[in-house]
Amino acid sequence: MPHLALSSPAISGTTDVYLILGDPVEQVRAPESFNPIFARMGIDAVLVPVHVAPENLNAFVKTAFMAKNIKGMWVTIPHKAPIMDVLDRYDDLGRIAGAVNAVRRNADGQIEGGLFDGEGFVAALSYFNIAYAGKRVLILGAGGAAAAIGASMACTLAGSPVGASAEVAFYDPVAGKAQAVAARIGASARARVFTVDSNDPAGFDVVINASLLGLKAADPLPCDVSRMEPHTALVDILMKNQPTPFVRAARQRGLVAHPGFEMMIQQTHLYLDFFGFTQAAARVRSDSDFVRELIYPAELVGEIRQPAVTEFPERGVDAIGSISRLVTP
Repeated sequence: MPHLALSSPAISGTTDVYLILGDPVEQVRAPESFNPIFARMGIDAVLVPVHVAPENLNAFVKTAFMAKNIKGMWVTIPHKAPIMDVLDRYDDLGRIAGAVNAVRRNADGQIEGGLFDGEGFVAALSYFNIAYAGKRVLILGAGGAAAAIGASMACTLAGSPVGASAEVAFYDPVAGKAQAVAARIGASARARVFTVDSNDPAGFDVVINASLLGLKAADPLPCDVSRMEPHTALVDILMKNQPTPFVRAARQRGLVAHPGFEMMIQQTHLYLDFFGFTQAAARVRSDSDFVRELIYPAELVGEIRQPAVTEFPERGVDAIGSISRLVTP
């Protein structure tokens, strides 16, 4: 399908406004994809980053939704878990993970949240042919995105042919943070969910950087790449500075390592559906390459449509699925 020419959305008094809430917001990439999507598909909407400090989050959300043309919010670090306190409703994955990354105001005035990070992540693993069912997974970080990923990898519907990971381990240097996330997810998980006392990746099949390490040039690597097994696959979900030093170091060792863009791309249609843009969601679902062309840096453009293949011959193959999207009052 030929792609339409890209342009910026025209903003007028009829334009619906969507916000990205974060602290900081310099790293957000969603406007680079969603605003061109709005423009090319004739949607009168705009997505704007908003820098909101944690202590102002609840008041800001309640006040912002008093504006009739503010229809929804994307949520990024560090607000994905704290924003739960403002919500009237949220989906099952949000309940299990204790976090959401999308918020909308419904016709009845209730504020509802949805969580798509985990579904986007496991779909990205499928795109890259990285197996996770029956595997040992290490998640570095215990924020909202880490919790979402852990929930989707550890939890599947009863009777589903899709298997969960065998083990999902969380590491976070902040005392008690990983333990709280692991306990919450473990209560609903089919996998063994636990915490580890160090960031040592030895013995794990999949390693995920869901921490902030890598946003700054002086940051240390999230873990020691030399300790990874030869078959280990790595995904760094940061949206900035890709490929990060972590991804580069793993690739230099010959490991399969990917940036986090695909996680965002694979949930683009979920956001669009959540906010009522069903036709746009269907188009993106059928062809996401134009979104990749918007997001991938020049160094990685050659990887579009060329995902690396990771094999785990000692443990079989994987399939990808998702938990039900029930709404919890």
